[in-house]
Amino acid sequence: MPFAFLPGTARPAAFTRCSGARAETSGPAALERRTPGARPLAAALAACSAIAMIAAVPASHAQERPAATASRITQVTVAPGIATIERSARLPAGARSATFACLPAGLDPDSLQISADAGVRVGEFKVTTEDRDIAAGCASPLDDRIRALEDRIADVQAEITALRRVDRYLDHVAGGSDGTAGGGATARDGRPPAAAPLPTPAAQIPATAEALRKTSAETLVRLPPLQRREEALERELKPLRAERDRAAGGARGKVVSVAVNLATDREAGLRLSYQVRGPGWQPAYRARLDTATGAVVLERLAVVAQRSGEDWNDVRLVLTTQTPARATQGPRPGTWTVDVAAPPEPQNRPERGPSSVTMMGVMARSAAAPAAPAPAAPAEAPLPDFDVTALAGSYATRFEVPQRLTVPASGQRTTLLLGTHAATARLVTRTVPARQPAAYLVAEIAPPAGSWPAGSVGLYRDGAFVGEGRLDFAAAAPTATAAPAGAGAEAARTVPLSFGPDDLVRVQAEAPQQTTGSAGFTGSRVERRTALAYRIENRHTQPVTLQVIDAAPVSRNAKIEVESRYAPAPLTTAWEGRPGTIAWQQTLAPGAEARFTAEHTVRHDKDVMLDENTP
Repeated sequence: MPFAFLPGTARPAAFTRCSGARAETSGPAALERRTPGARPLAAALAACSAIAMIAAVPASHAQERPAATASRITQVTVAPGIATIERSARLPAGARSATFACLPAGLDPDSLQISADAGVRVGEFKVTTEDRDIAAGCASPLDDRIRALEDRIADVQAEITALRRVDRYLDHVAGGSDGTAGGGATARDGRPPAAAPLPTPAAQIPATAEALRKTSAETLVRLPPLQRREEALERELKPLRAERDRAAGGARGKVVSVAVNLATDREAGLRLSYQVRGPGWQPAYRARLDTATGAVVLERLAVVAQRSGEDWNDVRLVLTTQTPARATQGPRPGTWTVDVAAPPEPQNRPERGPSSVTMMGVMARSAAAPAAPAPAAPAEAPLPDFDVTALAGSYATRFEVPQRLTVPASGQRTTLLLGTHAATARLVTRTVPARQPAAYLVAEIAPPAGSWPAGSVGLYRDGAFVGEGRLDFAAAAPTATAAPAGAGAEAARTVPLSFGPDDLVRVQAEAPQQTTGSAGFTGSRVERRTALAYRIENRHTQPVTLQVIDAAPVSRNAKIEVESRYAPAPLTTAWEGRPGTIAWQQTLAPGAEARFTAEHTVRHDKDVMLDENTP
């Protein structure tokens, strides 16, 4: 019977020996050996037949494995922490099956979706997980780069070995480093030295010495660069190996294949969609301020990174703020009932006895311990904690990148520009003198329309980078120029962006003055008075809008009385909606100086101990 072997594989040694044995069963030599002692030969032939049949089994299994269908990733939709991958393949006319192979192990089988062009009938599909090492054509995309670096390292090591061998040979020709001419000395590599070289004629000694000198110098000069090159290649190889092992994971690089049964009579397209957890994107922004005009240009950025195990090469990329893992339904309200509590059951005093002490101890512990809270209703599983989420109460926003992109699976960060937004800002110079004698330039802008997830923002003032901050339009607060309290108009909401210190505004905080005395008709109350003062000077050549922010004591108990006086009157005593936060605001002319004072009086009975939290 004929035996098949996989192309490119070596035949087993047992099969080779069996072929030789079978060849010896025919011909004159076989006739001469047809004796009763030939029974061992027959047994050997039977064993060889069995070995050959076993060797042929892998070939049959290999033929049963369906060939992978050529496919490529055409579109990726990235949400915070999860990505939806769409693969496309072309089916020839008459195709009855298709196999998408080498898919990442993190694939969610429940998210699989299969679609095809008109005229294609799609049947059942099967999902298989296997080791990457045994899956045909599923080698890691980093393997080629790793093998190329390993080959370069091997070339360098071979050259280093050759140079060291030359160096040893020169030592041998020169008589060895220990002054011997071979003798019984041992070579530096542990091997016995070769026989002593023949003596050099006197006439050839100068030429031989010069040749040895040049060759030895050249060897010693070439060795250090080669060693440094080997070290550099090893440093380049190490992260690639680490990334390949990391992508392989604890399951030693599992891969998934999806086999689809179908029927089509003409060439058509087949698409497979699946979700993979791990990839994601983060919003980022750049804010460019022109101090002359007060214009702010916001650049919307997206930072995309993924370690899914497969590269996204030349794909259409779509970013969305909606996470598929979010709960699709909110909680249902519970039942609120009010009833009359049942009277407590009377407890008889236990008799004194051997067990009465124990019973009294149990009752004492029960009375001392707080009542156990009622069991809470089962809460839904917490949502994943992502840096980027959809804004509360808004629909998801999709960003479709017009050009095709490549995002490698190495975790490399890819930054995309999603668009720009021009805003008119109101510039103010803000200072908190009680905390720091410095002023900062702040641009207040109104939140733009649409979904703007919170993210980091790079700040540029007149073209110069001044630092990074955080942009969160969901935390917009009423602007300091809003109408006073009690006005009917709703306060406009703005978001502040700080563009670094304003060194031309001088801030000085005077030393606080504090006095404590008695108050009341009988002197039974304590009165503490604190006086604060701040001086601000504008050294600009143009006026600035100055904001001075300070904290005032807030009483949280009716036994404590707080009275505050300010000069000049502040714009608000609840800046950004926080009671006890004072904000002065005024226009300060060039070269002008302003002084702001606050006097806080705290009164309470002498037997009241204050629990004070000062900023």
